Amino acid sequence: MVMYGFSNEWLPMTSHRKFPARTLAAVLASTLVLASCQKQSELPPKPEVQVRAIDAAFVDYGQGVTLTGEIVAHVQTNLSFRVSGQITEWLVDVGAHVTQGEVLARIDPQQQKADVEASEAAVRAAEAQVRQASAAFERQKLLMTKGSTTQELFDQAQTASRTANGALETTRANLGTSRDALSYTELRADAPGIVTVRNAEAGQVVQAAQTMFTVAQDGPRDAIFEVYESLLFERPAEPTIKLALVSDPAVNTEGTISEVSPTIDTATGTVRVKIAMKNTPDRMTLGAPVTGFATSPPVKVLILPWTALSTLNGKPAVWVVKPDDKKVSLRPVTVSAYETGRVLVSKGVEPGEQVVVDGLKMLRPDQVVDVVKEQAQ
Repeated sequence: MVMYGFSNEWLPMTSHRKFPARTLAAVLASTLVLASCQKQSELPPKPEVQVRAIDAAFVDYGQGVTLTGEIVAHVQTNLSFRVSGQITEWLVDVGAHVTQGEVLARIDPQQQKADVEASEAAVRAAEAQVRQASAAFERQKLLMTKGSTTQELFDQAQTASRTANGALETTRANLGTSRDALSYTELRADAPGIVTVRNAEAGQVVQAAQTMFTVAQDGPRDAIFEVYESLLFERPAEPTIKLALVSDPAVNTEGTISEVSPTIDTATGTVRVKIAMKNTPDRMTLGAPVTGFATSPPVKVLILPWTALSTLNGKPAVWVVKPDDKKVSLRPVTVSAYETGRVLVSKGVEPGEQVVVDGLKMLRPDQVVDVVKEQAQ
């Protein structure tokens, strides 16, 4: 008879040997532990993390820069009155095309007319003085030849004649100045062009040299751009800058840098750059918005999608796969430029190395990965 149980009593066995219940329980527990260890050893290995990677291939890349500017005249003239006075009329407005010598505005000429009349009277008086002094000198000259006068009187007459002639020249010069001042009461265009600014108003009292009009002269045109200072550290790969009309890129031309402002705009942090256009299409009128495109000198870079970028101690880094054991390591890199959807790496990766571009969120150093290859951009 066989009896089973787990009490502390002796259990009878068929072999007529008796075992304690505690010993039997220990044997059963050991058997369960061994079975559990065997099951654990038979579990499949943990699957590797699957990532996508590309082989590092450096290419020659020139970064393109596109900015928006406007068309301006190569020569712009600020016109102002040379004399002070009250404006009586202005004859042109912004956008008007003017010819050389055309009257743009006038100021009250009464004071200048009075000066001209006074100068003319002074000239007439000086001319009378010259006639009188000349006649006296001629008489003294005649008397001198006859010995009927003294050398002192002759010299005095000669000096008076010369003084009168000098005074006449002075008054004539003053008359010319007065007439010029009268002509300055009319503001005229010094060259053909288009009026871009008008500050003159009828009844306004203006001072000499105060700007009244700005005229963009006919002829060559320029393109003005506000460029960030960092873009001026390197010269473009080509000396010519491509220009295109914003409203219609098919209207395009080329130009060269003709002027760079020596100062920085404190409000925007930009520098004004002027591009001299080789030829000006008819549709590129004054004030028309244009785009300028230039490329920097080509450099060797590795183009990676933005998903490949990570950080190491606050600096850019990428995950690199070791070819022998497929383990990954985080390596710092130098990024030369950030662009939409991608980064340009110049240092930190050797050609041919595998760079992880997707699936790096769960990576840790020396982790074995399953690599799915992708073609480099």
